[in-house]
Amino acid sequence: MNRPAGGCGGRCRRGRRGSGGRGGLVPVLIGRRTPGNVKKDHQTLRGLGSGHACPGGDVRSGGGRGPVGLTLSLLLSGYGVEHLLVEAHPGTSLHPKARGVSARSMEVFRRLGLEAEVRRAGLPASHVFFYRGRDLVDPDFVRTGAAHEPRQGAERTPSPGLLCPQDALEAVLLRRARELAPDGIRFATRLLSFTEDDTEDGQGVHAVLEDRATGERHTVRADWLVGCDGAASTVRAGAGIAMEGPTGLGHFLSIRFEAPLGDVVADRASASYFLTAPGRGGFLAVDNDRHWIYQHPYDPAREDPAALLGDHGKPADLVRDAAGLPHLPVTVRDTMAWRSDAQTAAAYRRLRVLLAGDAAHVMPPTGGHGMNTGIGDADNLARKLAAVTAGPAGEALLDTYEAERRPVALAVTALSLANSRDRTRYRIDDELLLTAVYRSTAVLPDPDTGTGTGPGPTAARPPLDPAREHPEGGPGARLPHRALASGSTLDLVGPGFTLFTADPDAWQRQVDNAAAAGLPVTLRPSPTDGTLLVRPDGHIAWQTPHPPADDTHLPDVLRRILSVPAA
Repeated sequence: MNRPAGGCGGRCRRGRRGSGGRGGLVPVLIGRRTPGNVKKDHQTLRGLGSGHACPGGDVRSGGGRGPVGLTLSLLLSGYGVEHLLVEAHPGTSLHPKARGVSARSMEVFRRLGLEAEVRRAGLPASHVFFYRGRDLVDPDFVRTGAAHEPRQGAERTPSPGLLCPQDALEAVLLRRARELAPDGIRFATRLLSFTEDDTEDGQGVHAVLEDRATGERHTVRADWLVGCDGAASTVRAGAGIAMEGPTGLGHFLSIRFEAPLGDVVADRASASYFLTAPGRGGFLAVDNDRHWIYQHPYDPAREDPAALLGDHGKPADLVRDAAGLPHLPVTVRDTMAWRSDAQTAAAYRRLRVLLAGDAAHVMPPTGGHGMNTGIGDADNLARKLAAVTAGPAGEALLDTYEAERRPVALAVTALSLANSRDRTRYRIDDELLLTAVYRSTAVLPDPDTGTGTGPGPTAARPPLDPAREHPEGGPGARLPHRALASGSTLDLVGPGFTLFTADPDAWQRQVDNAAAAGLPVTLRPSPTDGTLLVRPDGHIAWQTPHPPADDTHLPDVLRRILSVPAA
């Protein structure tokens, strides 16, 4: 089947994700080059991943496709998987868009060795407040936030979240991605079409790419195509996957500007400034000094964003009116119209094509979970692609990606939608995604309690636990953080599976047998009773209080988790 990728398969509409005047495409092709098959017009990869944003529109919504595609690239490089990420834009995002980097995302960046660099690029924790007032100079303003409360983050995670504008985050990720895969990142490259095939050379994807500077076209063959290409994903449209859920929940004009507001907000510095009636919209701090974003709500039935932008001075006037400072000197740097939706893809995989980030789910920004949910997608998917492409795993392992991540996206979207309907009281839950629990064939139940994919307490838990009603740990849950002299228990995980046990001697032979079967596992002593098998993404795949039953106990468990085909 030949699938056009340059025009959203006829499904692009203004008000969804467009190019914003730049043209967008982030395909990621996953796998290894096949020696001897590289030509000027044809290149073969053992895997192909792609993120792509819909070109041709002049209105786009906020999202996280840049950080998601780049995180996927970094993780794939760490697992030794050759891949190609293509992006139609000439560079990374010019608009800050998403800003909140959650604790779970910071744990991923910690594993990648980037936590300190991301923190240097973000706002200080002392600015994580929420301001509410009629304008920025309202004497009766109210400021609330986590900084008023005892900090609990250090107890649950070694890597608390922070605010880091998306453009700054993308720059950090891109530098490292290029270091790890110098030939794996291509900007100004457009995905024109892709086809899936089943030939004597094996199953795969053929993608036709175009160099936007020269117009030259060439074909890349890969095992897999991953669409990290945003809400108007042409990869998703080409794969025939529908989105489900409401659209048009709100329309906004995002104005990135410079103005000397540092002294104005010195006594009320916050991350977000929500304007109360008669004010409209709100301000987002980039540095709480000169760099800002103003989100102006508009009614598309009454206002055309093109008309708002047609008058050169209009965006600056909107900023001054909202700030309550009629003489404020304003320099507008960028504008972007976007629409708030709450949708999830009906499927995350169709044959050789997979979706991640905003291509798989879009949600209101109230809560700051959109980009972080996408980063979690990349973390879940990367190792599975590595295991299927170059390792022993069966392709059925990739079906567990949807089984695990789609319920999380649905839960996050529902919570974000509820927040959008009550903006006066919602709070940012930096640690929400730490509570995610997976249920799939890549998580085996505890043989005694049944917890995990079968009946039992963990199976009864929802995908997320906003109220913290359930204890940490258990099959499917993230390995709990415990502080160590060297850092955290999370630092002991990976790069493959890790077996934590109170009786290393009893399990050493099992680990050796697994390695001999091509299923390497790192053995770690544990101060607690029992044995835990932890996946590379930090989630517990299996646990048992018993010693091994026979010499093939652990290898058999690993084969089940990885969907290894029967011999």
